[in-house]
Amino acid sequence: MHTEWEEQWRVELSALRAHDLWRELQVLQPVPERGPPAFMGAQGEPLLSFASNDYLGLSAEPALRDAAIAEIQQNGVGAGAAPLLGGERPAHAALASALAHWLGVEAVLLFGSGYLANLGVISALVGRGDRVYADRLNHASLVDGVRLSGARLHRYRHGDMTHLAQWLERGGRGQAWIITDGVFSMDGDIAPLPELAALAQQYGAGIILDEAHAFGVLGLEGKGTVAHWNMNLHEVDVIMGTLGKAFGVYGAFVAGSQDLVDILRNRARSFIYHTALPSALAVAALAALDLLRHGDARRERLTQHRQHLRAQVPDAPWLASETPIQGLLLGDARRALTVSAQLRRAGLYCPAVRPPTVPADSARLRITLSASHSHDDIELLAAALRGIL
Repeated sequence: MHTEWEEQWRVELSALRAHDLWRELQVLQPVPERGPPAFMGAQGEPLLSFASNDYLGLSAEPALRDAAIAEIQQNGVGAGAAPLLGGERPAHAALASALAHWLGVEAVLLFGSGYLANLGVISALVGRGDRVYADRLNHASLVDGVRLSGARLHRYRHGDMTHLAQWLERGGRGQAWIITDGVFSMDGDIAPLPELAALAQQYGAGIILDEAHAFGVLGLEGKGTVAHWNMNLHEVDVIMGTLGKAFGVYGAFVAGSQDLVDILRNRARSFIYHTALPSALAVAALAALDLLRHGDARRERLTQHRQHLRAQVPDAPWLASETPIQGLLLGDARRALTVSAQLRRAGLYCPAVRPPTVPADSARLRITLSASHSHDDIELLAAALRGIL
């Protein structure tokens, strides 16, 4: 080991500690009697989590568990190979077909994770000489996908259609792509998709839409941002979704035309060279899809939780959001850590989110609500926040 590298690492780690940006893993054990959002911390302390992306509370549903167990008993655990080299199973094909039918698209391609999907999609479709126009608050995987593609990146101010139009008006060589989250993961607000689609049509740009935090939560049958705005699905060229958030499982998919899926299957390196998802996860996601499609009561519960929380703590520095992601803007990283620690002592798990995950001076608590939370859970959180803020 090169000791000079280790010394440089130590300097960097010391700087992270000094600026309250140090990160470490927190081990949480689900409480079997209730399941998420109830956990035990590393010392056995009870914790009620408001940090999960399991928006509909499907991760502990018996239907998902039973489907996964049955698949493992019949076909084993791992796929053992890449999808193109023998790792594809009937469960994968059934899931892709069901997802395509649900969304009303021609085809779907499964990926190992949302991060892999975004890296693969962007690097496969976008190349050097192309232009990418991306919301400044897009997820890191979208930013990294553009970097990998070699395209020229123009970042417009968050949600600012005037700024985006100014960039597009300048034009340039190559294909133009607009890339955006549907629901922004740290702020919880919804992308102005109708305006984005109008600009894309005006300037001949394609749209890549990341629906990781929108599917299951927004729109008819949880179909996401496009359904939320009552838009035509064909106004968006590429749609990415994850199976690890509202679906309560793991994995991801890309939805669109058959030509899109064909080109990704042959070009997307993060698909070609990745080991296929365990088929147990595919059957669990298939079970989740049925619950998600018919999950209006769960989505209504999320709305009620959000409205009640904000009504009970009306003077808190909430970010504008109509989704289960409720950002509590605290600014300073130390302040965010302090409030998070106070909530933890009250038995509530709400980790601080600090730069570089969010911009400088915008540290916050990212409070996420779930249909598995009870009304009493929301009351407990609201009372704690009133006592701290």
